[in-house]
Amino acid sequence: MSRGPRLRVIALGLIARPDRSGLLVSSGHDASKHQDFHRLLGGGVDFGETGAEAVIRELAEEIGVAIAVTRFAGVIENIFTYNGVPGHEIVLTYEAEFLDPTLYGRDEFPGIESDPVDASWRSINPPPDGVPLYPPGAIDLLA
Repeated sequence: MSRGPRLRVIALGLIARPDRSGLLVSSGHDASKHQDFHRLLGGGVDFGETGAEAVIRELAEEIGVAIAVTRFAGVIENIFTYNGVPGHEIVLTYEAEFLDPTLYGRDEFPGIESDPVDASWRSINPPPDGVPLYPPGAIDLLA
């Protein structure tokens, strides 16, 4: 049986500063589109793991922070092309907060994995000009 592109289930966290001045995101660049972008943090849901458990684990692995999930925000189906490769994700999105409230005062969160993903705050209102947030529609899920 041939393995082609596959559907992926991921869990991402919506973490906003308490004053709603920023949303925690990673930055990326799509070389084929010559486009910078922002993405919510999180990753793949492992077999037997809930989406909430996955987003808690992923943020600990990616940037070394402990979070609590406060609300299931919604599901986004994300069909996209990144660096010329098609992708298809079912995105479970969760609002979350830091267990350590002093972390909201930090400007940057360096990545700690072998393929590090750095995080920083993206303005919510107004959003940065010309820099899309992925997955599309995520900002609309904030309560």
